[in-house]
Amino acid sequence: MKKLLGAVSLLALSTGVQAQDCGSVTIADMNWSSATFLAYVDRFILEHGYDCDAEIVPGDTMPTGASMMEKGQPDIAPEFWTNSMREALDRGVAEKRLRYAGQSLSDGGEEGFWVPQYMVDKDPSLATIEGVIKNAALFEHPEGEDGYAFYGCPAGWNCQISGENLNKALGLDEAGFVVIDPGSSAGLSGSIAKAYEREEAWFGYYWAPTAVLGKYKMVKVDFGSGIDEEHFKACTTQADCADPKPTMYPVSVVQTVTTEAFASRAPEAYDYLAKRSFTNANMNELLAWMEDNQADGEVAMEYFMVNNPDTWKAWLGADAASKVQAALDSL
Repeated sequence: MKKLLGAVSLLALSTGVQAQDCGSVTIADMNWSSATFLAYVDRFILEHGYDCDAEIVPGDTMPTGASMMEKGQPDIAPEFWTNSMREALDRGVAEKRLRYAGQSLSDGGEEGFWVPQYMVDKDPSLATIEGVIKNAALFEHPEGEDGYAFYGCPAGWNCQISGENLNKALGLDEAGFVVIDPGSSAGLSGSIAKAYEREEAWFGYYWAPTAVLGKYKMVKVDFGSGIDEEHFKACTTQADCADPKPTMYPVSVVQTVTTEAFASRAPEAYDYLAKRSFTNANMNELLAWMEDNQADGEVAMEYFMVNNPDTWKAWLGADAASKVQAALDSL
């Protein structure tokens, strides 16, 4: 009996040490849907699979990055578009304050000019910028004005500059295209929805992952230029770019970033974050489901976990996966 009690005590002590190793963990909930969803997935898995005391806290790209470097909090930023402050983050990694974990989005963030899939099905040439220009008359101005419609970014967005520079570089302005300011993100997505409902022509800027590209199948137009990342950064994205050249949008690296302190004290939990990743197609579908069902991050997490066990179990060790499954079964 004494041996049995001793074994139980040792097991309890071991479990307590594991919990202590992970300890309290803060996870940034950025202010967009995919990042919120990831924050809730991470909290559930870290709590139930790795005995972490996980808490979700508000976050946003620049303030979260600065706080992680300067204050060591939050511990985890699940979806960090790292190109936005790459130099600072690299410095944080070099100084052993931060660590890059996995690719939140294995495809990276995508930007580009898009047309509906049904247009390309009828005329495959519309998947190229040459085909779009040749068929410019298809893209009627929504207000009946002269010129052809290109839906750009809302005024004040960074992509407004790149979009207008690329219109010039690709010769769209000379072909008669007029950049339409949709006024807001909702206005831009609404223009795609309206076109799809009527199977009308649409041409413009958009990005992924988003609920819109989960609902409406779109084709990214090939400029035939490849990617000139140096020119894109130095000229395409600059308001004073005098001579913009054609270039596809570079892929935006989207990573999970953690503090070095968290990664060091909880290596198994960090290993999960290094493996956890979604394709844009998967994320687009999840975001579309969230929008259609008016689901918040927590509800979307449960929907994903229940319906995709093979996906998330591949990110975990057998013991952690068993504990997470047990927690799901008890919901």
